[in-house]
Amino acid sequence: MKELTKEQARRFILAKQGLLGRYRFSGKAGALCYIRQAGCIQYDPVDVCGKSAELTLQSRVRGFRKTMLQELLYQDRKLVDYADKELSIWPAEDWPYFSPYRARSRAMGEDFEGLAGLEAQALAYIRENGPVSSDTLPIEGEIFWHSSMHWSGNWHRKSQAARSVLEQLYTDGALLIHHKNGARKFYDLAERCLEPQLLHAENPCPDDDALLCWRVLRRIGAVGLLWNKSSPALLGIRLDAETRRRIFSQLEARGAILPARVEGIKPVFVYRAEDEALMQAACAGTLDAGPRMELLAPLDPLLWDKQLVAALWDFEYSWEIYTPAEKRKYGYYTLPILWGERFIGRIEAAADRKSGTLFVKNIWYEPGVRRTKKLQAAMDRTLRRFAAFNDCEAVDMA
Repeated sequence: MKELTKEQARRFILAKQGLLGRYRFSGKAGALCYIRQAGCIQYDPVDVCGKSAELTLQSRVRGFRKTMLQELLYQDRKLVDYADKELSIWPAEDWPYFSPYRARSRAMGEDFEGLAGLEAQALAYIRENGPVSSDTLPIEGEIFWHSSMHWSGNWHRKSQAARSVLEQLYTDGALLIHHKNGARKFYDLAERCLEPQLLHAENPCPDDDALLCWRVLRRIGAVGLLWNKSSPALLGIRLDAETRRRIFSQLEARGAILPARVEGIKPVFVYRAEDEALMQAACAGTLDAGPRMELLAPLDPLLWDKQLVAALWDFEYSWEIYTPAEKRKYGYYTLPILWGERFIGRIEAAADRKSGTLFVKNIWYEPGVRRTKKLQAAMDRTLRRFAAFNDCEAVDMA
């Protein structure tokens, strides 16, 4: 079993994530390459200084622009919006693996009285008229909706009938998101969005364990180095402790993952066997580790397991967007600041696109961080680049 210092573990994860040294990913092709490596990136509609998925890409992809992600999703159809780690964006070629999820949705929909007729009505309208949103689909009224397919788990409530029917057909896989206008989703027939050979392909996994192995291995690759314990990085995969241990054992037995211990941390870590050369370089200290500053998304894959980040970096981060204002320690929408191999603080910034100004409301540096001229120069460069990403020409330090 490989023995790692915390420094080696940190360096390996950052290099795997594309956050250390020179950029590994560039342009639209680089954005697609990174999402394929990560398996999925989380989506959230809140846009203070970029949506979370966009923020994830801007920190890794040189020259990334928000339009690139839109093109990959809704023009090139290389990516899809769908469930994985909650609301996510992932490669379209992974569509066949999620057939059990769609089958479960269809089975549950069959128990909903009157739903089949509304679905037929919606599909006929979309087939004739093209993409619709819940506001443009002519299905009136409310229905009492029960579903365990909803992103937040089981829920029971009344909702707009048109929205409920569209969401059900979407989780069934009959519809996909055709495009978005702001946060509003427009749906179209899945057959118009994906090639038939992909849309109707069989699940490559022969049984449930094989599918769990595929999904867990995918998440390990997204983080880089993951411990064998309950982890938010595995959210969305149905794993109790016994099942998780069994799946990790199966992956190790077939040589897909390798174990490692990190100094001072009890749980065993694992990484993908295909990353062994990167691990050796991290241990030997031969990785490109030139100084680079990045602002990370609140739902960044590096931050999926905040306990792991605290254990390895001694950095505690909480997304306070849902915390009452009087209880917030920092701000409504703060982004961690990564400089080189360290988290040096967090920043609260908001883009005012009407005035073309990125307003920096506050920067909180971690204890012990010296605010040198070198740090300030790196921060100035980062903020100018971040402003351009947000279509802003000026930076205002409040």
